Amino acid sequence: MDAVDIKILTILQADTAISIAELAQRVGLSQTPCWKRIQRLEAQGVIEKRVALVNPEKIGLGLTVFVSIETADHSGHWLQRFAEFVSAMPEVMEFYRMAGDVDYMLRVVVADMAAYDLFYKRLIETIPLKNVTSRFAMQRVKSTTAYALPGAAPALTA
Repeated sequence: MDAVDIKILTILQADTAISIAELAQRVGLSQTPCWKRIQRLEAQGVIEKRVALVNPEKIGLGLTVFVSIETADHSGHWLQRFAEFVSAMPEVMEFYRMAGDVDYMLRVVVADMAAYDLFYKRLIETIPLKNVTSRFAMQRVKSTTAYALPGAAPALTA
């Protein structure tokens, strides 16, 4: 990736609805080469997809829970079964296998405590787990999907 690719990615991370004409102008290209760069970045998997970011509170999903999971079983079969089950749960927004004192970390978004209780019961009833710890977010202070790209100008803060 060169400096123009970095500029394109920086702008698209902030606003994927920008027109090709505007994007091309901002990065100093004509529209066709700009579009070809975007297509190349998509083909290479650098750009995975373009989505609309939805405010969870505005759609009734006001509770974010970080769930730490420890397991006694570290076999490949168990992991595959667990990963398939958890990945299919629509409340799970992010799912990581961890190093350190916990084995897995989930970011779960639900409407309220009652909805989380239903989620929790489904989670613990399906697959044997050693320990499940839930941490409830009180306030979302920062939330971004934009990565700090190498070579990009640092963002200015107000």
